[in-house]
Amino acid sequence: MSGELSPIDKAKFVAAKRAAEFVESGMRVGLGTGSTAAWLVRCLGELVREEGLRFKGVPTSTRTAELARDVGIEVISLDEAKWLDLTIDGADEFDEELSLIKGGGGALLQEKIVATASDQMVVIADAAKEVGHLGAFPLPVEVIPFGWQTSLALIEEMLISMDVMGRKATLRMNGDRPYITDEANHILDLHLTRIGNPRQLSMVLNQIPGVVENGLFIDICDKVVIGHGDGRVEVRDINEGTVTETQLDFVEDDNLFRDI
Repeated sequence: MSGELSPIDKAKFVAAKRAAEFVESGMRVGLGTGSTAAWLVRCLGELVREEGLRFKGVPTSTRTAELARDVGIEVISLDEAKWLDLTIDGADEFDEELSLIKGGGGALLQEKIVATASDQMVVIADAAKEVGHLGAFPLPVEVIPFGWQTSLALIEEMLISMDVMGRKATLRMNGDRPYITDEANHILDLHLTRIGNPRQLSMVLNQIPGVVENGLFIDICDKVVIGHGDGRVEVRDINEGTVTETQLDFVEDDNLFRDI
């Protein structure tokens, strides 16, 4: 029942439901990873079952692929799709320029590959994800396991010359073992507090040996759909320079909530 959702979950749900309207039959759509993206997949699954929407989804993680299949979405690989009409994904932070930090769910590499292979990227988020400056959320950096401590030391040394407030870096853990990504890599979380120049930091990070990719998404996002706990949804289009707001109502017997 939607009445049992917290305000944050309501915000995520209305953002996802609004973003699902961008998907049209015949499209090839990148499906993000994370709690907000999971709402999107459920919303799209309902449109497939109830309204006959037909599209092909390219998931950004094994978790998303499993959920998409469960709700009736046709899943294909990016190699099969080759290019996508649209990717819809969540974000851990976004700023006024629609630069993002992503990777809190551990899928930043596939998420960035899929997003950049799309004509358009739409981000869905609750209002709390908007920040004046990126960096309060730890920045994930995916590194290969071989020599990861060397990569960590090189990153920490590099951060001395960067416009950041914090320089602590930690290996992400899963219990008492290192977290392993879908590509069998590790993730280093950089606790930077504030990133003064995200574009520069992203470029320098990816020059460090052992670094596969980082969670800064620069000049990739085209629209952000921001949900609020009262059902309001704001859509900002950075290319058109427009901001629109709508109000979505909650349906108490919505099928989406039966498994919650």
